Amino acid sequence: MNTFGKQLTLTTFGESHGKALGCILDGVPAGLVIDEGYIQSELDRRKPGKSKLETARKEDDRVEILSGVFEGVSTGTPIAMVIFNTNQKSRDYDSVKDLFRPGHADFTYFHKYGMRDYRGGGRSSARETAARVAGGAIAKLMLKELGVAIESGLCEVDGIAGAVRDFEHAKHSKLHALDPTVAQAQEKAILSAKDNHDSVGGVVLTRATGVPVGLGEPLYYKLDAILAEAMMGINAVKAVEIGDGVASTHLKGSQNNDAITLEGFESNHAGGILGGISNGDTILVKTHFKPTPSIFQEQDTITTHDEAVKCNLKGRHDPCVAVRGAVVCEAMMALTLADMVLLNMGKKMAHLHALYPKKA
Repeated sequence: MNTFGKQLTLTTFGESHGKALGCILDGVPAGLVIDEGYIQSELDRRKPGKSKLETARKEDDRVEILSGVFEGVSTGTPIAMVIFNTNQKSRDYDSVKDLFRPGHADFTYFHKYGMRDYRGGGRSSARETAARVAGGAIAKLMLKELGVAIESGLCEVDGIAGAVRDFEHAKHSKLHALDPTVAQAQEKAILSAKDNHDSVGGVVLTRATGVPVGLGEPLYYKLDAILAEAMMGINAVKAVEIGDGVASTHLKGSQNNDAITLEGFESNHAGGILGGISNGDTILVKTHFKPTPSIFQEQDTITTHDEAVKCNLKGRHDPCVAVRGAVVCEAMMALTLADMVLLNMGKKMAHLHALYPKKA
């Protein structure tokens, strides 16, 4: 499936080395001011080639809105956006045309479809996430109107975890690091892996503040379940935690429960979600990225003809995909929350009466 969401749906298209990537965002209410400069700024945060911590591939990632916007405002019809690829080096992949790169989706795509686009992984490439960021930017604009803000940052790289959650620092850090006290060590770990033709993993913490109570559709479209699905759908993600996540399994119920006072919750072990519904507290999600599978060391593999061979990769790759993945996590959080907001609009008769006053 290439579509995410129910009321607000994002459908993406395109391949890493194809002509273009893009998306269709359907369900955006009419009348939303569409700030194209903001959408581009979000893509600029994700685009490659900004530092030694990222792939050397240079892409402008200029977004073009094709439909659904008139005179700077959404019309209520599908918003289509396209991002043209301008810096493909497909010849780098000639050597892997007939073999499966370890850690990649080559093996599974080939056996599922009987063929694959071997140029940079085709549809399975993380480059597809540019389209998600474009759609997520519009979701962020909608949520901003409701007072909801979404931020993210790296809280761990190569096992080096930070204790500080400084989201303002992350905004100005080329590493998107949350903890300035360990940022240098985290950066060193990434560059060391790069120098050794290897890669490292990382963990992104994403938070949403100002979220109203009541978002989430029990039992089979719970907010935490869909957030987990959204993050797990990002390339290279292998685990997702809501609130305290795994750490909560080490606590007693008396320690894990978030006591309630007239002023609000005393703690937030639940990560802002109870029973699959937002409780009005800050939503916290940790997303775990595996090491980038594209490494420049000789590895064992097989070919499409079941021959044992050695794999030696070429190309331009991120030594730690979690660095740029932080921006994608924000986009998926925004798309999920915006979808839940729209789904929640018809849950009470009072909502319907507000829109359709009862006639005498």
